[in-house]
Amino acid sequence: MPEIGGIAPYIEVFDMLASLRFYRDIIGFEKKMSSGEGDDVDWVLLEHKGAVLMLNTAYEKENRPAGPDPSRVKGHKDLCFYFDCIDIETLYQYFLSRDVELKAPVITGYGWKAIYVTDPDGYGLCFHHPA
Repeated sequence: MPEIGGIAPYIEVFDMLASLRFYRDIIGFEKKMSSGEGDDVDWVLLEHKGAVLMLNTAYEKENRPAGPDPSRVKGHKDLCFYFDCIDIETLYQYFLSRDVELKAPVITGYGWKAIYVTDPDGYGLCFHHPA
């Protein structure tokens, strides 16, 4: 079997500018490729320390409604991206300083210290490391 490497989850977002502010400006992902110039684009490929994520707008600009369709985004809560982070306390303080809404760190049932955040579209992110 040929070697398979990496994975790049693809998620649909309502507002690319809000998603870039979250994933790039707060989390630290770097935009590697996009469907156009600047940030007002429909698709981006992001990378951070080997983690790859693709964002695509759910609607083309000319067809974008005033707000997200609740029936379309309700399933976003079923998805969570897990990231390893050795220093959960420092990350927690960093998120608080950036006005990211989150609860205090917890010890999970599997013995890892974790914090959970939600992106602008309701997708979950967990940052965790063995306690």
